Amino acid sequence: MHTRRQSRLVKEPVCSNAAEHSKKAANRDTAPARGALKLKPACVYLGGLSVPTMHRLIERGLIRPNRALRHLLFPIAELDRFLRDGMSGATCEAKP
Repeated sequence: MHTRRQSRLVKEPVCSNAAEHSKKAANRDTAPARGALKLKPACVYLGGLSVPTMHRLIERGLIRPNRALRHLLFPIAELDRFLRDGMSGATCEAKP
């Protein structure tokens, strides 16, 4: 069903009521992320790291990108692994 608004076609929501529509949107938002990200989106995914910092993490072997293509691709699972394992491997000793 389409309505005309300011000479543009606007699609009506498919769901008949707002609760059903928000339920579908919530399910879409909580679904696990799949795929891979390029360098800059991966930086944002990890909390806003800079590109040079990402290159340092790659050089240190802390993040393993997919190098099969022209661009570095970072699987979401690899970024999640880095976030999960990065916290368990960190040691901080207090200085006396």
